[in-house]
Amino acid sequence: MKKISVVAQYVPGPSFERCLRSCAGSALVEDIVVVNDHPVRLDVPGHILLAADPICSRRTLSMVLDDVKAEHILFLLEPEAVLVEPGALERMLEAAGSTKAGMVYSDYYDEGEKGKKLHPLNDHQSGSVRDDFDFGAAVLFSTAAVNDAVKRYGAISDVRYAGLYDLRLKVSIDNPVHHLAEPLYSVLSTDKATGDDKLFSYVDPRNEAVQKEMEAVFTDHLKRIGAYLPPDDLRQVREKRRTFPVEASVVIPVRNRRGTIADAVRSALSQETIFPFNVIVVDNHSTDGTTALLSSMTGQRPTLKHIVPARTDLGIGGCWNEALYSQFCGRYAVQLDSDDLYIDGYVLQKIVDMLREGRYAMVIGSYTIVNERLEEIPPGIIDHREWTDGNGHNNALRINGLGAPRAFDTDIMRGIGFLNVSYGEDYAAALRICREYRIGRIFESLYLCRRWSGNTDAALSIEAANRNDAFKDTIRTEEILARKAINAGIEGSRGQGVK
Repeated sequence: MKKISVVAQYVPGPSFERCLRSCAGSALVEDIVVVNDHPVRLDVPGHILLAADPICSRRTLSMVLDDVKAEHILFLLEPEAVLVEPGALERMLEAAGSTKAGMVYSDYYDEGEKGKKLHPLNDHQSGSVRDDFDFGAAVLFSTAAVNDAVKRYGAISDVRYAGLYDLRLKVSIDNPVHHLAEPLYSVLSTDKATGDDKLFSYVDPRNEAVQKEMEAVFTDHLKRIGAYLPPDDLRQVREKRRTFPVEASVVIPVRNRRGTIADAVRSALSQETIFPFNVIVVDNHSTDGTTALLSSMTGQRPTLKHIVPARTDLGIGGCWNEALYSQFCGRYAVQLDSDDLYIDGYVLQKIVDMLREGRYAMVIGSYTIVNERLEEIPPGIIDHREWTDGNGHNNALRINGLGAPRAFDTDIMRGIGFLNVSYGEDYAAALRICREYRIGRIFESLYLCRRWSGNTDAALSIEAANRNDAFKDTIRTEEILARKAINAGIEGSRGQGVK
């Protein structure tokens, strides 16, 4: 028996057939299965599998699995753009055998007018549960692992868009997912979603049907692995007896934002409330004149607290800790980034009202993407309406963010603390909180978020984006383990802070 069946969704055009021919040249390929809703003629060996639904649907995947007889299945996820390198399939099959992997994927080349450029991918870990985790454009599945997963955990869910996501989650439970850190194929330049289009795809209303399916599949996965938390287990914050200097503090970490920090501070100071508040700016050793500017503003406004940490190794999370544990911090700590603005003078009151009334450990608002001139730009309002009180705390493990501005019960956050990093610190804190406490949501826009060249996530290299994604996968891995421990009844799983 030959080893591999190649499976691809039909895409009209010569690039598609060239892709299939690059696979057909390997002696390991038994057949090529092209999925389409009507017969077509192809100048490659193989056959057409007629299916009305896309390849990621349960109906089509079930037909594929019934049709395939080879020991491995190579899914081509971008078949119109892939060119498999000579010897690539042999290398993937060798890795599958030596690692006993249920899935194998590899790095690849981006190929454009300027030639080939390496596109590295991340290693897979148990927290790599996002539906858009980047496996590249060619993924090899073990047929035996697929059949065992379906037998043990049930047939692919009855979905149109999330079938392949469901399958790979089930396979990953009992089988290694192996990353070959070497390029085995090329992907021709295509019009993929980039920048904000990709970053905010899971909150785009146009993707609601897809996201609902992905959430349902992922929630079932959490139940299978023992990491699902019922909503009734979440609790409210107890009444406080501790006294605080003010009711709320607006916290602004900053480093080298001389051009925007004054606007941010004025936005915070202009809030109209029925309670006392202050503004704590943690100045992380700025070198561009930010420090002098803040010093002059502090002399004029006693409610503005300017902290320059003694430590010089702090990330954004470490700066948040400086504010939280300071003598100035109020009962509630509310976020404002150094290059952003509140949308009006009533934001702080709205947030604190919700924290009080719902006895929430955390409240998250919504925000509007704007340019440097504060003009709204696509995708506009980011409101995270995918969040539900019943399942948001579980679905939060599938997505890459929960929204802004974020506000915290100070006592709760002092018991947890922020990770001393400059990416993912807020996500880690939110996951830790919703492991145990209820989170409140405000779906109206409270915040103007500037997108400009100075943003920390602007124009990231592939390597930097991979580091960020891998870090969040690590956070998810640790959080999944903690939630499994809660369900297993391990003492001490709750009430411990993020280290």
